[in-house]
Amino acid sequence: MENHRSTQPILFDEIAPRYDFLNHLLSVGIDISWRRKLVNRLPENNQPYILDVATGTADLAIMAAKRIPCRIIGYDIADRMLEIGERKIAQNSLTHKIQLIRGSVEDLPFADNSFDAVMVAFGVRNFKNLPKGLSEMYRVLKPDGISLILEFSIPENKIVRNLYHFYFFRIFPLIGGWLSKNRKAYTYLPESVQQFPQGKHFERMLKGMGFRRTTFQSLTFGIAILYEAIK
Repeated sequence: MENHRSTQPILFDEIAPRYDFLNHLLSVGIDISWRRKLVNRLPENNQPYILDVATGTADLAIMAAKRIPCRIIGYDIADRMLEIGERKIAQNSLTHKIQLIRGSVEDLPFADNSFDAVMVAFGVRNFKNLPKGLSEMYRVLKPDGISLILEFSIPENKIVRNLYHFYFFRIFPLIGGWLSKNRKAYTYLPESVQQFPQGKHFERMLKGMGFRRTTFQSLTFGIAILYEAIK
C-alpha cells in the first residue's frame, strides 16, 4: 500500500484531464449528492474559513463556495489536478473565495487553530501517513471547529457487498482504465478502499487524535460514509 501511495501525485496527474467526468460516470452521479450532504454540514455563520484537504480539481470547494459565504483553501499534492481546479474556479467566478495551494497533508503550512472547518472528500485513504495527516487536520482546526470526511466504504449487507465487489473490482477498473488510458489508477482505487479502516474503526482513530465528539453516517447502502468530528 505504501508503494501505491508514494506514486500518487504522478498517478493522479496522469488521469487529471478526465478525473471529474469519470467520477460522475462511474458513480452514476451519486458522488454529487454525497458531497452535498457534506457541504450541508458546514458552519454558515461569520464567513467560515475552510480547509479542503486533497481538493483534487476543487469540486467540493466549488460546491461549498456556491452554497455558503466562506473563504476556502484547497490543498493537494497533484499539480495537474490543481491546474484544472484553478480553471474551474475561474469559470465559476470564485477566485475571490477559493485559493489553491500545493503541498502534503502530513505537513500543513498553517498555524494551529486556523480553520473553522476542515473537509476532505474521497482523499483521506490516500494519505501517505494517515495518523500524521489526521493529526495535522486536528492541529489547524479551531477549538469547536468541525472536521467532515467523506470516504468510500465496503457495504455490510452481503448481497450489496457482492454486487459492489463485482462492480468495483471488475467493471470499474475496466471502464475507468479504458476511458482514462490508465487502468492502474482505477485498480488502485478499489484496493485502497478495501484496506482503509472504516466505520467504528476509523471513528476510533479520530477520537485518538483528540476529537471530543465523533459520529458517522452510512450513505447509499454503505457504499460511502460521512464522518463528523468536533475539536
